[in-house]
Amino acid sequence: MSTTEVSAARSALRPPDTAAPRARGPRTFEQANRRLKWMMLAPALLFVGLMIVFPLAFTLDLSLTDAFGAVNAGKSHIGLRNFADALEDTRRFWPAARRTLVFTVGAVVLETVLGLALAMLMRKPFRGMRWVRTVLIIPLLATPVAIGILWLLILDPTNGIANHLLAAVGLPRQEFLGSVSQSLPTLMLIDVWQWTPMMTLLLLAGLTTLPEEPEEAALVDGANGWQRFRHVILPMLGPTLATALVLRAVDALKTFDILYATKGAGGGSDFEVETLNVYAYGLTFDYQEYGLAAAVLVLFTLFIIGVVVLLRRRGGRKNA
Repeated sequence: MSTTEVSAARSALRPPDTAAPRARGPRTFEQANRRLKWMMLAPALLFVGLMIVFPLAFTLDLSLTDAFGAVNAGKSHIGLRNFADALEDTRRFWPAARRTLVFTVGAVVLETVLGLALAMLMRKPFRGMRWVRTVLIIPLLATPVAIGILWLLILDPTNGIANHLLAAVGLPRQEFLGSVSQSLPTLMLIDVWQWTPMMTLLLLAGLTTLPEEPEEAALVDGANGWQRFRHVILPMLGPTLATALVLRAVDALKTFDILYATKGAGGGSDFEVETLNVYAYGLTFDYQEYGLAAAVLVLFTLFIIGVVVLLRRRGGRKNA
């Protein structure tokens, strides 16, 4: 038998190849769905990106110019001179930065402590809890301007109900927002009154998701209430607490409306509540120094980013 005949016989005896050919060409459903998802999101992402990138780029470019009087007026680029002028301003810029930091730290610390205390009190169900939660969120429903006007009436040195209550219990009358030294602490307390409920709700949501087994084990081991809170509840609540701190700190840094509504332009006659936001607003709309105002806003943005990074790092170390 020849070699050709042997090969033909072997081919005839070999079983037919029944394996299906490897699928090529059309994409799978998952790949198509993934592409469709990004195609649907692309317009919204593009719009949001433009709304963020364009104002930032415009502000940064404006901060490098000597724009004055009108944004569209003739202007020339002067490099970093506006930043140098702002950083050398010990009369307005640095005091405003200090007030911004004092206001933020004081208000956020008080709001966190009070919010955590209220959240712990409302952690367990009790009679009337729905009514308490409803009353708690009332300060969040009003706008900051309306709240500022309300507290102006309450704290009026002459006819305000606050001084009438102080006089009724034998305490001296206070100037409150009419005093240079009392204005900033008073506004901090108003901010605490308005935003403590938000911190309470955030921390209460975190507390309700915590497992009960570690606390029950600590109770069996003889730990008292403070020990359970300090060594069990607080460490587990760390991520929620860090997130709430960052959100509230950024919001407090940007506070403007209630300051302007209560003290007006410049933050008072002696700039007693002038924060960086109020300072930048005055440079823009009162003095029309657009280049310098843009430089202050850029520095303020960098300051906010630094605070957020610092809080996130500290929160990460505590949770590690």
